[in-house]
Amino acid sequence: MARNVIKPVMSANEAVKNVKDGMSVMIGGFNFGGVPYTLVEALEKAGTSGLTMISNDTSYADVGHGRLVAAGQIKKVIASHIGINKKTGEQYNAGTLELELVPQGTFVERIRAGGFGLGGFLTPTGVGTKVEEGKQVIEVNGKKYLLELPLHADVALIRAHKADRMGNLTYFGTNRNFNPTMATAADLVIAEVDSIVDVGELDPDNVVTPGILVDILVVKGDNYYAART
Repeated sequence: MARNVIKPVMSANEAVKNVKDGMSVMIGGFNFGGVPYTLVEALEKAGTSGLTMISNDTSYADVGHGRLVAAGQIKKVIASHIGINKKTGEQYNAGTLELELVPQGTFVERIRAGGFGLGGFLTPTGVGTKVEEGKQVIEVNGKKYLLELPLHADVALIRAHKADRMGNLTYFGTNRNFNPTMATAADLVIAEVDSIVDVGELDPDNVVTPGILVDILVVKGDNYYAART
């Protein structure tokens, strides 16, 4: 999608039509905080399936993006932990869900690498453990590191506090978590926000995600009105 100066404002139902079967989707949030609930609900209702979900966790089976797992819409999960969603473990043990567990610091750094065009990075985290399996080990100055590869997605569903019509985003407290990093690492970025203000109303010092990274804006709780520009 072209990076227009004025971003389209859509209902969640319209916005998630951009997520197609088989795509990879980053979803912001940490447990309950910073999850784009309106977008996730719309994606669940759309029934889009075969998705690779890249998220810090899989929440709970009846909450947020955890519901996508419970509904069988997710083919593969790339996350830091899954223990609070029993459906994730059940599906993995049944062989119906692929799972890649990534240490949390490595997880966010892989996304950052994907967003900034890096070929990967070296980390000592996981050396000598199961995390090392299948990865290249590189020794630097006598110390072993794992080569971790970047993560990139077709679509990112993120949650912010406020946006202006150019798509510049601010965040509130710890709801910020993984959202700004994910905004850099997807072909299409859909941001759910509490409110949209006119251009010039946001304090530039408070802008975390620049509008050039954002493609579509959705107001929290708005599943219904028609797309507009």
